Amino acid sequence: MKEMMNPSSFAASLKASLFNWRLQGKKGVWLKLPIELSDLVDVAKKEGFWYHHAEKTYIMMVYWIPKTPSTLPSNASHKVGIGAFVINEHEEMLVVQEKNGYFAGTGFWKMPTGLVEEGEDVCDAAVREVKEETGIDAEFVEFLAFRQYHKALFSKSDLFFVCKLKPLSTTVTKQDSEIETAKWMKMEEYCEQSYVKEHEGFLSVAEICKMASSKKNAYSGFSANLKSQRTPGKKSYVYSSASNI
Repeated sequence: MKEMMNPSSFAASLKASLFNWRLQGKKGVWLKLPIELSDLVDVAKKEGFWYHHAEKTYIMMVYWIPKTPSTLPSNASHKVGIGAFVINEHEEMLVVQEKNGYFAGTGFWKMPTGLVEEGEDVCDAAVREVKEETGIDAEFVEFLAFRQYHKALFSKSDLFFVCKLKPLSTTVTKQDSEIETAKWMKMEEYCEQSYVKEHEGFLSVAEICKMASSKKNAYSGFSANLKSQRTPGKKSYVYSSASNI
C-alpha cells in the first residue's frame, strides 16, 4: 500500500478483498504498510493478520486464508558474522581488544569480528571489518571454518565464518569508537590465553588457524570463485576447496 487511507476505509476495503480472495482460492496474503500508515496495523490485526517483519520504512504483515497450516516462509532465521584470521610473514596474527561488547574490559585478545551487511559478500565483509577495526588493508584467502549457533541476538540463529586473510599493509590504526587497542601478536601467545584454552569453540578455531598458517599446508579451506548466475549481468561467489573449478 502506498496511498493514504483512513482506518475505516481501509477496514472496509480489506474485508472486501479477503472475501474475494477466499472465493478465488487464494492462500497467502502479504500486506506491506509504509511506516506512515502504521495506524492501519490494528485494523489488519483484527482481520487475523500477524507481523512478519519490519524495516526502517515499512511493516510487513501476513495472513493465511485456508483453514490449513500456513506454508508462508518465516522471517529471516539467521544473522551472519565473520572472524578475520589475518596472519603475517612473521607468524603474527592481527588481534584486538573490544571497547564495547561482551569482551570489553576482560583483557582478552581476539581476532577482528563483525556482521555482514545486507547485500555484502561474506569475503568482502571480512576485508571491510579488518580495515575498519585495525586500519590494515587485507585480501581474502579462504574460509577456514564456520559455526552455527542458535538463540543468539533477538533469538535468531547465528552463522559465523572464520576467514583467513593476507595482510597488504602493516601499520595498525585502531578504530576509536569500538576498539580499545589492536596489535600483531604471536600465534602461540594468542593460543595461550586462558579463555581460548578453556572454551572448546575458541580452542578448536585456534587449532584450525594454526594448521592453516603452517608452511606445511596442513589445512585447506574454501576459496571464493566468482561465477555468472542465471540472471543476466549478475554474479555471485561459489566457495569451494577447489579454486580452479
